[in-house]
Amino acid sequence: VQLVESGGGLVQPGGSLRLSCAASGFTFSRYTMRWYRQAPGKERELVAAISSAGGVTNYADSVKGRFTISRDNAKNTVFLQMNSLKPEDTAVYYCNAWVAVSASYQVHYWGQGTQVTVSS
Repeated sequence: VQLVESGGGLVQPGGSLRLSCAASGFTFSRYTMRWYRQAPGKERELVAAISSAGGVTNYADSVKGRFTISRDNAKNTVFLQMNSLKPEDTAVYYCNAWVAVSASYQVHYWGQGTQVTVSS
């Protein structure tokens, strides 16, 4: 199983970045996909989530209206389009795949993370 994030980097405030997460080794289309982020000294937080078929999305209040999560099940890839970036968006962004196999058993896979730095 692999989740490989890409697209991070240094961007000025107000700029945009598009993160990608390429998945392999599992049935991507069955998994809810999520983006998390973790800033230095802070806990990891959920940024955005998208249902397995892509019909339902959810966002943290801090990114609503600025970030858009999407997926391409044919290419086993999930994206995070980030616009109007702010310095407080600076963090390592992680891709997560989640599925509930049963009422008591869940599976999580994590990527290695990609650094996003918003600074002038």
